[in-house]
Amino acid sequence: MNVNTKKRNTLVYYAMTMAAFGGLIYWVAQAGGGLELNRVIRLPESSQSEGFLDTLFFNGRHALAILLIQILIVILFARICGWISSRLGQPKVVGEIIAGILLGPSLFGFYFPGLQEAVFPPGSLPNLQFLSQIGLILFMFVIGMELDLGVLHTKAKDAVVISHASIIFPFTLGMILAYFMYETYAPENIQFISFALFMGIAMSITAFPVLARIVQERGITRTRLGTIALTCAAADDITAWCILAAVIAIVKAGSLANTLFTVALAVSYVLVMIYAVRPLIRKAAHRYFEKKQLDELTIVMVFFVLIASSYMTEVIGIHALFGAFMAGAIMPEQDGFRSRFIQKVEDVAVVLLLPLFFIFTGLRTQIGLLSDLRLWITAGAIIMVAVVGKFVGSALTARFVGQSWKDSLSIGALMNTRGLMELIVLNIGYDLGVLSPEVFAMMVIMALVTTMMTGPSLNLINRIYR
Repeated sequence: MNVNTKKRNTLVYYAMTMAAFGGLIYWVAQAGGGLELNRVIRLPESSQSEGFLDTLFFNGRHALAILLIQILIVILFARICGWISSRLGQPKVVGEIIAGILLGPSLFGFYFPGLQEAVFPPGSLPNLQFLSQIGLILFMFVIGMELDLGVLHTKAKDAVVISHASIIFPFTLGMILAYFMYETYAPENIQFISFALFMGIAMSITAFPVLARIVQERGITRTRLGTIALTCAAADDITAWCILAAVIAIVKAGSLANTLFTVALAVSYVLVMIYAVRPLIRKAAHRYFEKKQLDELTIVMVFFVLIASSYMTEVIGIHALFGAFMAGAIMPEQDGFRSRFIQKVEDVAVVLLLPLFFIFTGLRTQIGLLSDLRLWITAGAIIMVAVVGKFVGSALTARFVGQSWKDSLSIGALMNTRGLMELIVLNIGYDLGVLSPEVFAMMVIMALVTTMMTGPSLNLINRIYR
């Protein structure tokens, strides 16, 4: 049988099959119509519209359709603002934070309220929030895996001293500032200790991912300054997240007995993760170490640990993000195991899901609430306290442990970078009701300003000490 005959026979078979079964389907449909005689038929709401365009409009207002168009707008806008930010010598995260603020009520919602409500209707925000939380969980998992605990062991002495000084200085100043802000700005139903602790931890955060990217872009990763700065930031991250977990436990628990119970559960969780789960993961990952390739079973195991760890910390009361961070930190380090997983997770988390968090934060940030001079003076005081506590505290301590003035000031400038990590803390405080909308807006501005200061501050220090 030649090729043409085979093609012709195939075509004839296809036509006869479609005609026969199509006729049978038509007959069943017609016969089935007679079964509707004793029923009251109600058409779906989408089919009751007057015309084709009305149907399209109805479909476009479906929750999934709204979420998809939001994702498209967020990705496009975040990439544009990130590109502009990088062209201006700033980290991309600065542009992405600004993108979130611009799409929120501070600009887009102020000038185009109807259009913003159509794109970001209030009923759709919970979907956006949950999806952004998934992105944060994956991102914190990556941050945990990027921590080089070996460096912390070898360079722990100076790094821990500088890191802890860069936490205790701004933490204390933040609590002092909270003392003067509490009566005017704290929500009515929030205790002073809860408000003060959150102000302290918000002042103390350093954005390890942003700092790492700045160090990498400036080509100082393998220099003495770069190594110390990265080690300090890593130690700062671990310490600050442990303090944050304790602060959340205190805020949620309320009474001293409940707080102690929550802290005991959190400590037990950490010990189980380090001394029980970590060895099990290493044993289970032997398939990867033998083949140098991730198989499906290994991937399932890692994601199971990630989700289970996040679930446990959420149930304990110290937030799912801490569980994701801890899950990343206990992953095996040898043979490129972590780097393989970072490649798989980072693109989805950073490119697709993380910008949703910036937009959700921007939708919460109402700069228009800062409507008088007193509020802007308070915002300026927050920025000043944040810079003095973090920059000066880190720089003076680095100088005390033997660093040169140039390196000390550079470490202070890098540790003053807050970026995304600050926004995560602020959103946790906002969700818990500890931060009012006005304080939240002021703190977001502080996070943006201190992150934008890093590059120019390093350039100025390099000029002075040329």
